[in-house]
Amino acid sequence: MAIAAVGQLCSTASLTHNLTQCRVLVQKAVAAGAKALFLPEASDYIAPSTSETISLVQPTSSSPFVLGLQASAKEYRLPINVGIHEPVRDGKKVKNTLIWIDECGEIKQRYQKLHLFDVEISGGPVLKESSGVERGMEIVPPFQTAVGTVGMLICFDLRFPEPSLSLRRQGAQIITYPSAFTPSTGVAHWSSLLRARAIETQSYIIAAAQVGAHNEKRTSYGHSMIVSPWGEVLAELGGAKRDEPEVAIVDIDLERLERIRSEMPLLRRTDVYPEI
Repeated sequence: MAIAAVGQLCSTASLTHNLTQCRVLVQKAVAAGAKALFLPEASDYIAPSTSETISLVQPTSSSPFVLGLQASAKEYRLPINVGIHEPVRDGKKVKNTLIWIDECGEIKQRYQKLHLFDVEISGGPVLKESSGVERGMEIVPPFQTAVGTVGMLICFDLRFPEPSLSLRRQGAQIITYPSAFTPSTGVAHWSSLLRARAIETQSYIIAAAQVGAHNEKRTSYGHSMIVSPWGEVLAELGGAKRDEPEVAIVDIDLERLERIRSEMPLLRRTDVYPEI
């Protein structure tokens, strides 16, 4: 078994502040003996407007946030999975991406969010992510890590079972959903959706979450979570911003995962419906 750490923080529009918060999480994960740290969506920054989101974006090669986390990963020999923004060529939008930084500080994997959060809830949030974010166009194949074979998805992707089922078919043992859920949708759906994705894929689900008020316009639900392949909530952080960012840890038991899959095989009827 290997320990996975899930981190929770409240990002602002300051990359420097957010890097400091993430470095605290790195140190806590290392102290706990973790073999990988999973951080939330948009850990580099959350800005109050689309125009500021676009103005703050930098390539990974020059982003002080990304370079700082690469240095920490290398210093502590700790792989880090973290959600960031990346520029689009025409400069009119950004990419919402998830990168895997290995223990040598190198970016080895990159996934761009497929499903964008366009929502207008009566009495709740009105958000149109697509106005400033370019949607991704591919499911990135799962890859080997010290904690298991990881498949990457982001936040609103959670509402669509097809990508997670595809990752499971390709061999994923762990599926990530770094997120910045709104409080209203979080209360209603967060735990249910995470457990559903775990049960139907028979995989560990690791969901690092933003928490608290980022600015006057934006607040996130928190409740970072790790769910077992049997649908049990193995670790959960709170919904209130703390003085320091928090981590929770879980031993990833791949033998139990394989036992669950062998004892209850989910055999797809691809003679009746298409394979995903």
